[in-house]
Amino acid sequence: MTTQLGLPAGIHACLFDLDGVITRTAVVHAAAWKETFDAFLRQRDGAEFRPFTDGDYDTYVDGRPRADGVRAFLASRDIELPEGTPDDPPDAATVQGIGNRKNALLLSRIRSDGVEVYPGSVRYVEAVRALGLRTAIVSSSANTADVLRSVDAERLFDVRIDGVVARERRLPGKPRPDTFLAAAHDLGVDPERAAVFEDALAGMDAGRSGRFGYVVGVDRVGQTDALYAHGADVVVADLADLGDHR
Repeated sequence: MTTQLGLPAGIHACLFDLDGVITRTAVVHAAAWKETFDAFLRQRDGAEFRPFTDGDYDTYVDGRPRADGVRAFLASRDIELPEGTPDDPPDAATVQGIGNRKNALLLSRIRSDGVEVYPGSVRYVEAVRALGLRTAIVSSSANTADVLRSVDAERLFDVRIDGVVARERRLPGKPRPDTFLAAAHDLGVDPERAAVFEDALAGMDAGRSGRFGYVVGVDRVGQTDALYAHGADVVVADLADLGDHR
């Protein structure tokens, strides 16, 4: 049995990823990662250069904390780099330096192009709140607060667990469930009473391993089968497709 929100009865809280679920920033992240990794690989490999692909993004980077994404992709190419420190400059040949280079490119793209929300997602979150469910934003991005503020969406969420909070609390990122579990805890809701909304495969893994009451996959790029394989209970193209709140 589902409610008018398309959720099982007994769900008391909704935990939303940011990029690709609430905002149209997943494509901006993907472009910044590609520019970063392609420049690094081209300089390192010369004529043997193999570009960073959409499949690389989906498999190794999407949904993960920045440094984890760097490590995972480099490992897939059998590349080892020093870890470095969080204040490494963007041109440093370290895990942290590459991550900082990507973040600088991301912020530049956001400043020049702005950020858009998915209107169906905003309407859905507003409908959730109107029925008395608690809401949280759960993102690996350290820029979450700024992005939400830029689109006047801070008001939609009772709790924010992002890259900044995860670092402060030493929470491992997705595909581990710890950030979602922290959001449920801060909302005062047991995981089995919370629904997770994610577009990334790592987020699906987090929802499944955290034993949340319902896991909603949002397919913006044609990966419905993969979202189901990684733990989605239902997959939609847009949150507007859930329930009859439109």
